[in-house]
Amino acid sequence: MAFAIAGDARLTATEIGTERAPLLTAAGLLADPAELVDVAAASRFTPAYGPAGGYPGLRVALPNAYIQSVVNVLVGPIGEAFGLGAVRPSRAQGAFSLVTLAPDALAPPQRAPHVDSVDPAQFAILHYLCDARAGGTAFYRHKATGFERLDESRLAAYRAARAPEAAPDGYVDDGAPWFERTAQVDAAFNRMIVYRSCILHSGTVPSPAQLTADPRRGRLTANIFLTLTPA
Repeated sequence: MAFAIAGDARLTATEIGTERAPLLTAAGLLADPAELVDVAAASRFTPAYGPAGGYPGLRVALPNAYIQSVVNVLVGPIGEAFGLGAVRPSRAQGAFSLVTLAPDALAPPQRAPHVDSVDPAQFAILHYLCDARAGGTAFYRHKATGFERLDESRLAAYRAARAPEAAPDGYVDDGAPWFERTAQVDAAFNRMIVYRSCILHSGTVPSPAQLTADPRRGRLTANIFLTLTPA
């Protein structure tokens, strides 16, 4: 399978939050997104979480051909939108992801905004294979510190400020009382977004009762973590 990029796919660059983090979006990424869903439906997902947290559902590796197709198209636009200049991939890995955990089964880290890495050279490429009923992705500011992104210099202060803050019940919504939402992107079938892995974010799950392990009906996404280095 080639996983061809749609001929009319167009990237839009915006900035979010007071720290003006770049965000790339594309309304329709693949020419035939149903092909990718078929691959997911034929795959064997396994739990991606443990008692301490982790992704609140199931995962299975993405096809390498899909990762390569997406990364090849996005490296240049990411370098431009994020002010990196000429870059090349140094690492790319990805998984199909299905949110399945009930709200009362979430560990505390799963009930708060998070970052995937504090490396500013790592990017999250999130491809929705579900519609708006599944929720989307929201971005947050931590009220006590004002941080919207984390790096090594901020990590100790952030952890100290977070230590006394209990995680609210259930999936993250507006982030109250410890966070405030700065932006949100609703899921749309075949929509893709790209953001730095070090900005505070969370998936939104407005209807947890509808969560299912069926890739054709569930909150299915394709997620790639891409690390870039100067060319």
